[in-house]
Amino acid sequence: MDFDLAEPHWEELRDYQEQNRFDLREQFAADPQRAVRFTYTAGDLIVDLSKHLIDEGVLTRLVALGEACSLEQRIAAMFRGDPINTTENRAVLHVALRAQPGDTFKVDGVDVVADVRSVLTAMRSFSDRVRQGDWLGHTGNRIRTVVNIGIGGSDLGPAMAYEALRHYRSPDIDVRFVSNVDPAHLVAQLAGADPEATLFVIASKTFTTLETMTNARAAKSWLLDRLGGDESAIAKHFVAVSTNATAVADFGIDPANMFGFWDWVGGRYSFDSAIGLPLMIAIGADAFEDMLDGFRTIDRHFRSTPLERNVPALLGLLGVWYRNIVGHPTYAVLPYSQDLHRFPAYLQQLDMESNGKRVRLDGSAVPGDTGPIVWGEAGTNGQHAFYQLLHQGTSVVPADLIGFLEANDDLGEQHDLLMANLFAQSEALAFGKTAAEVGAAGVSPELIPHRTFPGNRPTSVILAPKLTPSVLGQLVALYEHKVFVQGAIWGINSFDQWGVELGKVLASQIIEELGAEQPDLSHDSSTNALIERYKAHKRRL
Repeated sequence: MDFDLAEPHWEELRDYQEQNRFDLREQFAADPQRAVRFTYTAGDLIVDLSKHLIDEGVLTRLVALGEACSLEQRIAAMFRGDPINTTENRAVLHVALRAQPGDTFKVDGVDVVADVRSVLTAMRSFSDRVRQGDWLGHTGNRIRTVVNIGIGGSDLGPAMAYEALRHYRSPDIDVRFVSNVDPAHLVAQLAGADPEATLFVIASKTFTTLETMTNARAAKSWLLDRLGGDESAIAKHFVAVSTNATAVADFGIDPANMFGFWDWVGGRYSFDSAIGLPLMIAIGADAFEDMLDGFRTIDRHFRSTPLERNVPALLGLLGVWYRNIVGHPTYAVLPYSQDLHRFPAYLQQLDMESNGKRVRLDGSAVPGDTGPIVWGEAGTNGQHAFYQLLHQGTSVVPADLIGFLEANDDLGEQHDLLMANLFAQSEALAFGKTAAEVGAAGVSPELIPHRTFPGNRPTSVILAPKLTPSVLGQLVALYEHKVFVQGAIWGINSFDQWGVELGKVLASQIIEELGAEQPDLSHDSSTNALIERYKAHKRRL
């Protein structure tokens, strides 16, 4: 991206925002068709953007900014397999993970679709064996518990989807997820598990990830301690999602039970790859394919729809509008679905690890703000936690409210109540309640300021027919591409994560110092004192 070429469009957006007052009450009163004009569809998703602080002039200028930043060319480059991850000289081709036979996606001139489908076929075969009871543990028992050990994208994606697709899971298999190196996580997730009926999936591309391999070794000891110490049991109770066959074999896992993926897939974009093996075991290969079909639906929309109707592009451009022009640094994701309660956490990594960058592709400083702070909670729980701030706080927080027209659980009118809350919150945030309206309701004058709601708090409302595997795939792809758009506009590399590395390097040094009798500490005085305090306490135990 050339910021110099795009600067007139940035300036025009700034001027337009300064010259126009976007009052949602006035906008809706002046345009009875506003909701129709600002509602879009992508696949099964209906996306109402009418309650945003925008008009046609804003959207026209945002689309012009996208064009000036070569957004459509950037989209084409990603789908073409160009090495747009420039700091690691890699393609960014998570869209190939949902390719159908006959599709073409090339990396370095080589079509990767056959490899992708081959891994999916191997996953299907293995998951079918586990689900049908044909894969037996060391003592001949069928698998009843699957424990996924990973971290970051190797955990957040499949764990979120496992919760979201609760209604599609096999009742015969319990899948658990371990990520935190805190021993409490592994111990809690192994509680009640039968070692003779437990299968571990170790998800680490390099098979060297510190947290993952520490938990994997502890899980290995847990299993061997309970199965008589026979190392041959490992091959029946551990499989790997990795590319390091040597390390996998050294661990004791049969490399035939290693499911691969590729360096052109970032971890936070990977749960529709072999990283999703525990999810496929849970929901079955057919439902997993339905989910991939949902991803493809939005991929096609994103790749072929003009920017002015391209829903992921519009959401991304709106994010730029709020972050850089209006000046709102945070944004909330509020799913009105308990099954999507892990969705905000998943999107935190997707967005903040991708776009939490301070330099452009050429290494120069970004001239403005980048990635927003992403947070959220499932409704209606959030309403009794932080919605007070959303409605009457001094910070304006743009939000996405996600809901479903049909419930997966039928308990009479409860789904009506849930959706009534979604619609009401969207309305209340947009239009608030004026002091005159509060006074007209008979509220005493001294309480009127406390009971007044400013409104003008922007929201998207995203509706889908029902939370199915296909719809989940559509939702995830929608946000994947939204994040891509924002990174393209900011001119940053959304596909590396060097910010994760420094702390990990220092932790590796400190772990050695914690184990040494008299380490030569060379940190700052605070860190040295913290290490000494910890070591002194351990000596007293």
